[in-house]
Amino acid sequence: MLTIEVKTFQELTTQKLYDLLQLRSEVFVVEQNCVYQDIDGKDQNALHILGYSGQKLVAYTRLFKPGDYFEKASIGRVVVRSNERKFKHGNTIMEASIDAIKTHYNETEIKISAQCYLKKFYNNLGFVEEGEAYLEDGIPHISMLRLPDRV
Repeated sequence: MLTIEVKTFQELTTQKLYDLLQLRSEVFVVEQNCVYQDIDGKDQNALHILGYSGQKLVAYTRLFKPGDYFEKASIGRVVVRSNERKFKHGNTIMEASIDAIKTHYNETEIKISAQCYLKKFYNNLGFVEEGEAYLEDGIPHISMLRLPDRV
């Protein structure tokens, strides 16, 4: 079971910021062998969803209100520590993120840029593909949209 925290950038302690950057680097840079600029200047405008198992950060997303990243509200940097995926923390962190968008932004339409191999995972959360696949940082992605009438 995850304990969820929702924080603005200003509310993040130095340790929480370090932990989330370390987790993102561990998965996106090292595990996926993808050299890219993770620290992109957007964290300051994001709402950060942190998922803890005990005292350890094991899942994370960042959220944007409409217009800050995409035209619609969005969820990005969805990450779960590899040895924790078997516990379905991805579902928990995504459901918490969808709820946070409703609560903090009063929005129900959500856009994501999903890694193609995770389409089915996002389909099960109510997201549908939009357009053609594209490369983002050398990894196949697809735009996906979650509309309130589709869930």
